[in-house]
Amino acid sequence: MKSRAPSIGPLRRKLLAWFSANRRDLPWRRTRDPYRIWLSEIMLQQTRVAAVIPYYERFLARFPGVRALAEAPEEEVLRLWSGLGYYSRAKNLHRAAQQIVTRGGAEFPHGLSEALALPGIGRYTAAAILSIAYGEPLAVLDGNVARVIARLEAIRGNLREPRRWRRLQASADHLLDSRAPGDWNQAMMELGATVCAPRAPRCDECPLARGCRARKLGLIGSIPERRSKRATVRIRLAAAVLLDSHNMTLLLPPAPHKQESGVAALFSRMWHFPAVVVQSSALADLRRLLTKSFGVAALRAAEFEPLPSVRHAVTYREISLTPYRVRVRRLPRPKGARRLALSLISQLPVSNLTRKAASAVSA
Repeated sequence: MKSRAPSIGPLRRKLLAWFSANRRDLPWRRTRDPYRIWLSEIMLQQTRVAAVIPYYERFLARFPGVRALAEAPEEEVLRLWSGLGYYSRAKNLHRAAQQIVTRGGAEFPHGLSEALALPGIGRYTAAAILSIAYGEPLAVLDGNVARVIARLEAIRGNLREPRRWRRLQASADHLLDSRAPGDWNQAMMELGATVCAPRAPRCDECPLARGCRARKLGLIGSIPERRSKRATVRIRLAAAVLLDSHNMTLLLPPAPHKQESGVAALFSRMWHFPAVVVQSSALADLRRLLTKSFGVAALRAAEFEPLPSVRHAVTYREISLTPYRVRVRRLPRPKGARRLALSLISQLPVSNLTRKAASAVSA
C-alpha cells in the first residue's frame, strides 16, 4: 500500500478532473437530497441507467419524499415500480421509509450503522448514499469500481472471492479522496461504467492509463477473471387471458413472499393471468388448469385462440410463454382475484411477462 502513496495525489486529481469534464448529466446528480440519491442507488442495482431514468422521474412525481413513500400502500409502490424488475428492491425501499418515519425521522440516516440497519441497504449502497448526500468519507465498492482497481493493481482471480474482495475494499478506502468522497466515488463508478468496461475497455481515453499495471503487463483482457455463469433453465408457460362479453379479464393475486417457487413466482409474485408450466401440451395443460382450479366449464379446444409466444429472461431463467385468448360467458371468481378491463391491467402491479402477454392479446 505504501508504495502507491507518492502517486496517489496526481491520480486523484486526474480522475476528478476527468469526471468533471466527462460526467453524464443524470437527474440524481443534480441534487444532494439523500432521498433522491437513495432512490437512484436502489433503482440502479442490476438495471441500466437508460431504463431507470423514466421510472425515477415518475416515482418522484408520486412520492417526492420519505414520508409520502412511507404512507403509500405497498401495491401502489409496486405499481409505480412495475416493469423495472427485481421487485424486492421496491418492497425494501418502502419498508425502510416506514422504519425511518416510525422512528421519528424525516430523511435517510447520517450514520453508517443506522443506514445498514434499514431493509435493502448493504455496505455499498450505504457508502454511496452517505458519501454523495452527506460527504461521509466512505469508499464504495461495486462491480465497476472493483474492475477499475483490479486493473490498476493487476489483481487476478475471482474478484468476488471474500479475501480478494476485502483486499479491493482496502484499496478503495486507500484511494478515496476524503475531501470530495461523493465526487470520487461517482468518478470511480463512472470510469468503470463508461471507459474501463468489462470487454473492449477504451484505455486510450482513461485518465489513469499511465499508472495501470494490467495495461503495462498486457493483462487487460484477462482482468477481471470471468465468472462461470449458472446454467440456463428454460421454462415453457401457457397463460389464459380470459375475456367475457364486456372485454373484462381476470388477474390472480401476487404469491406470498415466502413462496419462492411455482408459477406465481415466475411472474415476480405480482398480479398475473392464470398460467401453468407446460408438461405435455400447452393447450391440454391449460384446459385442465381452468377446469380443476378455477371451475371453468369444460371448453372446447376451438375456444382457445393461441397467440404468438412471448419471451422473457429473468436471471438464469429463459421463459417462453404462449398466451391464449379464451372467451367465456362469465369470469370465475377465485378468492383474491380481480376482474378488470384488459386495457386497465397497468393499474395493478404486474411484471413485464404479464405485460407482454396482455400486449399479445391486444395486438
